[in-house]
Amino acid sequence: MTAGPSAVDAPSMDGLRACVHCGICLPQCPTYRVLGQEMDSPRGRLYLMRAAAEGRIGLTPTLARHLDLCLGCRGCESACPSGVPFGSLLEATRSQLERQGVRAPGSDHGGLSMLLQWFPYPDRLGALLPWLRLYQWSGLQGLVRGIGLLAPFSRLRAMEALLPRLASAGAAALPEVTPPSGEPRGRAGLLVGCVQRHFFPEVNAQTLRLLAAAGYEVVVPREQGCCGALHLHSGRLDDFRGMARQLMRAFPADVDVVVANAAGCGSALKEYGHWLHEPEAEAFSQKVRDISEVLADADLPLGAVPVAVTYQDACHLAHGQKVRAEPRALLGRIPGLRLVEMADSDLCCGSAGVYNLLEPGMAGELGRRKAERIRETGVSVVAVGNPGCIMQIGQTCRGLGLEVEVLHPVTLLARALDNQGGGR
Repeated sequence: MTAGPSAVDAPSMDGLRACVHCGICLPQCPTYRVLGQEMDSPRGRLYLMRAAAEGRIGLTPTLARHLDLCLGCRGCESACPSGVPFGSLLEATRSQLERQGVRAPGSDHGGLSMLLQWFPYPDRLGALLPWLRLYQWSGLQGLVRGIGLLAPFSRLRAMEALLPRLASAGAAALPEVTPPSGEPRGRAGLLVGCVQRHFFPEVNAQTLRLLAAAGYEVVVPREQGCCGALHLHSGRLDDFRGMARQLMRAFPADVDVVVANAAGCGSALKEYGHWLHEPEAEAFSQKVRDISEVLADADLPLGAVPVAVTYQDACHLAHGQKVRAEPRALLGRIPGLRLVEMADSDLCCGSAGVYNLLEPGMAGELGRRKAERIRETGVSVVAVGNPGCIMQIGQTCRGLGLEVEVLHPVTLLARALDNQGGGR
């Protein structure tokens, strides 16, 4: 007997019925471009989700498989002329499957559960860092990779390949309050994230410096935890809401803006009002801005950084938050920097949270295609505003022998800030 839909967190029928099956979304769907299968396109998935919501089909393992294969990149939303809210419909339907315990055949549910026990918990992730540093700095990493020791262990091998060069211990520590160094503009709360905090602490430090230079007093709440994005995207909405409420409580009520420098986190924060249905959550979401939005009109003293750069649109920044122009405009303000647009810059790189660890085949193919697009530009630097994308693109380019530096746009802005005394 197949499970039926639940009234709890049911997908919006108006949203499902808004799809007119025009197909404009199909070329913007990464899985459709690779597989060419209708049921692995936005239109096909919407047809299945609507049929399940209307009770015409059950919540079946087959439905779960088609939704598991979706990256949740929301590229279809940017293309859709009817305004179908695909992301929220996908997450609501995944929550229905999760509540009923429906699993796709061969699904890596155990792997997902394991990953959700580590990545969304900064303290647990931080406890691994001394061992990971020892692994890298002792030379053991080179030995393990050289002899292929992890070859039989697919997920461990994939996780190890994504590992960036780790900073020294203590690099993640930031002052709780930093005064503005420019003309005062307001008070900003900085979200430090989970992966960003531990794997790319320099990005948080650079973000803080730039905000202070732009005139903000910067507050970094000590008690902030995970934003809940991974739980949201996997349909575990009750856990997501709990994390959201804890995070909101950590930020002082008097901050003028809550700044995110990770696209996936920022997108989740902006949706707290939608998913929590509480005035406090709506008010919090209204304060959230990506770092590029905050710095867009700031008068920053930038020196020259003579380098050719291509910009990759992180999905949850371009499609989830509709932020495209601001990062490019900021990079364009750096003297000496030449911005080269790549084809398909807003097509997913295959990271998609922990998708690349759960669906390595599809993620690997999307990563390979992204690397080829980067190669076509001839640049030496790729800028992208999300830590998962930095790791995915970096790992794929290394594997293909493509020598490029993959970094966050704020890193380039911080370098320009450092070079301000050298002329423009």
